[in-house]
Amino acid sequence: MFSTAHTTPTEMPDVDGFRRAARGWLSAVTTPRVAGTAIEWNVGEDDVSVFDSWSREEEARRVYDGREWERQRYEAGWGAIAWPTEFGGRGLPELYAIIYEQEEQRFDTPKRNELFEVTRQMIAPTIARWGTDGQKERFVRALLRTDLLCCQLFSEPNAGSDLASLTTRAVRDCNDWIISGQKVWTSGATSAEWGEAICRTDHSVPRHSGMTAFLIPMDAPGVTVRPIRQMTGGSSFSEVFLDDVRVSDNLRLGPVGAGWKVALTTLAAERFASQNLGGPTINRVLGLADHIGARSDRQLADEVTDLSIRATVNSLNGKRVAQSIAAGQDPGPIGSIGRLSATRNMRRTSDLVSRLLGAKLVADTAEWGTYAWSDQVLGAPGYRIAGGSEEIQKNIIAERVLGLPREPRVADS
Repeated sequence: MFSTAHTTPTEMPDVDGFRRAARGWLSAVTTPRVAGTAIEWNVGEDDVSVFDSWSREEEARRVYDGREWERQRYEAGWGAIAWPTEFGGRGLPELYAIIYEQEEQRFDTPKRNELFEVTRQMIAPTIARWGTDGQKERFVRALLRTDLLCCQLFSEPNAGSDLASLTTRAVRDCNDWIISGQKVWTSGATSAEWGEAICRTDHSVPRHSGMTAFLIPMDAPGVTVRPIRQMTGGSSFSEVFLDDVRVSDNLRLGPVGAGWKVALTTLAAERFASQNLGGPTINRVLGLADHIGARSDRQLADEVTDLSIRATVNSLNGKRVAQSIAAGQDPGPIGSIGRLSATRNMRRTSDLVSRLLGAKLVADTAEWGTYAWSDQVLGAPGYRIAGGSEEIQKNIIAERVLGLPREPRVADS
């Protein structure tokens, strides 16, 4: 996500023509995955996991394949559609990027883990907004092409949704900073070359004013990554220990003390990227329902229809956010509405699939499209806290959409 209202061409491409061109390029470099919106049963991978359960070897292979695809589409002009030309983009409104993504979903492309989304849609826009000219030159194109992958070093054991309470500290030492602390729930840390870290640099000012952002090489001395084992058996996120990590001041992102504002840029991009959480799996649910004949059961048919309607509403809300961005406007709290709706739909998906499959959900019979759903059921609850808990999203909606009074808060100290 990147607003390009100030760099858009005077004449926009015809939307239908743009869609045909995207479809034509995709047809030339890969093969179709679906016909229209239908799901072909027993075709392709049946992986519907929320968090990846890959081995280290499989993760390395997937990351390699994902990078090759991202570089290919970037060089062909389809990887940075809504970015300014100075970063290798086409300077088009976000609407065109969404059209391309809609078309790409119809084709067989490498599955990329969450690290790719963090790199391209969250960290790259943050550096473009807050970075120095040298940082922009060094990082933005490399991140968009995924020559470099970057993780998000925000959450801590005692500072999850309340980011302002973080304790990881950065102390100035001449032209360097010495960083010490612990981050947790870091997606893709085992494959990332860089991390965007928010650290406390001043304890004498209110919490939000005493933080600073840094770009940290993940292979720097003192950085230790320890994968966290998930219920599914995978370890797609990790805890990261920072033991007296020395970072040059030229890797400081934004002014000293502006870490909260830098973080908000990243988090705004995260909420936009979260609009379609679980969206692609909805069609898989519909395919499962048709395969087992569930629509002949009135109650199940009602539940399937209800989930489909809710997914459509959330998709429309995402388009509204995209239109605001394309017009150069701040979509504000609408992203929180989409985030909350998406996570609730993930929970509804788990409940419905459990009813549809019964024992097949927990017994691996090697039947396509059945036991694979267990990863989704086990992983979906994690998104109730990932990227800002449901309670945080509810507060944002209550205060900034409904105009309700703010909850009492402990004064910053």
